[in-house]
This record gives sequence, C-alpha cells and structure tokens, in this order.
Amino acid sequence: MDTEAQPTERDRSSRPAPPEETSGAPGPEGRSRSALVQRAAEWLPGGRITLTLLLCLLFLSALSTFVTRPYQIPSGSMEPGLRVGDRVLVNKVAYRFGAEPHRGDVVVFDGTGYFGEADYVKRVVGVGGDRVVCCDREGRIRVNGRSVDESGFLFPGDSPSAVAFDVVVPDGRLFVLGDHRGDSSDSRDHLGSPGGGMIPVDEVIGRADLIVWPLGHATRLHRPDAYARVPAPAEGAHG
Repeated sequence: MDTEAQPTERDRSSRPAPPEETSGAPGPEGRSRSALVQRAAEWLPGGRITLTLLLCLLFLSALSTFVTRPYQIPSGSMEPGLRVGDRVLVNKVAYRFGAEPHRGDVVVFDGTGYFGEADYVKRVVGVGGDRVVCCDREGRIRVNGRSVDESGFLFPGDSPSAVAFDVVVPDGRLFVLGDHRGDSSDSRDHLGSPGGGMIPVDEVIGRADLIVWPLGHATRLHRPDAYARVPAPAEGAHG
C-alpha cells in the first residue's frame, strides 16, 4: 500500500484575491486638486460658497474681456429695433481671425476722436471700397449703384436721409447710420470731421447679436436681406 502522502489541491477560497479595481477613486493629481480647493475654501470667509462665487466672477470677467460684452442702448438712434435701455450682448470675437463687418451688421464701436468720447451702436451701410450715395429718385440710399430697400428696419416715417452725400469708403473703414435717421448722429454728420465720418474697423468692439433685456423684447439680431444684392465695389473705387 502506497503510504506516500498524496498532493492535495489547495482550497481555491484560500487564494489571495486580486486587488479590486479602483478606477473611480481619484488619483494623486485629483487628490492634490481636491486638497487645494479644500484649503482655499477653509481660508476664505464663507467657505465653499464664497469660493464658488469668486470662480463665477472670474469666469464672467474673462467672458466679458475676451468673448462677449453687455451693452445698454443709450439713445433712440437705433429704433425701432433697439430701444432706449435695451441690453444687448456684443459678440467680441465676430470680427477676429480674419472676419470683417458686413453691410447690415449692427456694431458697437469706440467713437473717440470720430463721433465723441463714448461707445456707439450703429448699422453698417458701407464697407471699404463701397460708394454710398443718397439718394436715388425714390429717396433710397444706393450702394455700389444698387438701391437698398431699408423699410424693414428704418424708423416708421423716416426718410433714408435728409442729408445728401456721395462718398467712397476707404479701405479698413465703415460708413455707419442709425436706423432712426431723424434722431441719429452718424457718418452723415461727420463727413467734414477727422476721418470723414468713417469708423476704422479696428475701433469696432463687436457685433450686437442678442437683445437680452427686457425679456419681453429679447430676440436675436439678424443681418437684414436688404444688402444681399449689393455688388462688390468697382475695381479702383477704393478711397
């Protein structure tokens, strides 16, 4: 009889279990950030609430500086579309990265040295190279020989202009008008001023894209179709 001890199979339950997955647990970097936030919250009066408010303010400040800016309409020069006291959001990146203002855009610009010591909001009627004339036989403004029907946004009862003009917009500048022509100081009124009433594109803060207040008047501002058929300026027409 074989009396040698037979090898016995170890109980599988006695084997050490593999370490459990801990993918949901924060790594060293996550724990470091969490500890930093915790220390900051403990240092600030009000703790995490104060820290959250500060972070929100920093975010809004960065947004206002680089992306969008609120602007309050100061006068009736852009009625009926924009009324006194309306708050609009100005898109500050609309004309970066090579983009240029288009005819029909509503823009906010720094008028210092051109219109006055303030920011203004007007509609772009002519861009660099355009010939802008007032008026044709029906009293409409002509841009590059094409009459423009502005009735979709012009203040009711206003004529396109009570002032006659015939200008060629220099490269890098804009000819701008208010929609309430009878209550707007714009390029027409500064033709004899430095720059001839034309605003440098570099002075444009951004494009007014949204009315956000009052809520009952909130809407998106779209470029009207009135200028869609205006041809490109004639070659050699640049001032």
